[in-house]
Amino acid sequence: MSQNKPDPDGHRGLVVNTASVAAFEGQVGQAAYSASKGGIVGMTLPIARDLAPLGIRVVTIAPGLFSTPLLAGLPERVRNFLGQQVPFPSRLGHPLEYAHLVQALAENPMVNGEVVRLDGALRMQP
Repeated sequence: MSQNKPDPDGHRGLVVNTASVAAFEGQVGQAAYSASKGGIVGMTLPIARDLAPLGIRVVTIAPGLFSTPLLAGLPERVRNFLGQQVPFPSRLGHPLEYAHLVQALAENPMVNGEVVRLDGALRMQP
């Protein structure tokens, strides 16, 4: 990416990492998972600063409960219950909503070194 031809403002690219709301609200029994996601959150700003001279931005998305292949394997009643835990909209997130945020981040060159929660105001219970 550092070899990309810069645009007129010097931008060469964007790194989008994925963490999880578990980085902020780890649940019982998820210490290792929460710590790994917290590591991604913690490295976002320092790596953005390291890559800034090269014109590369770094952002992280911390999704909440999303409709993924893993959750698709759960019974419908469980998926519905999980979706109801999200304040608004009260449902699981859709992959296209994640993609839409990636596009918005790519289009806004001032977003750099930031972690964006994509969770419908969900806060995980212990």
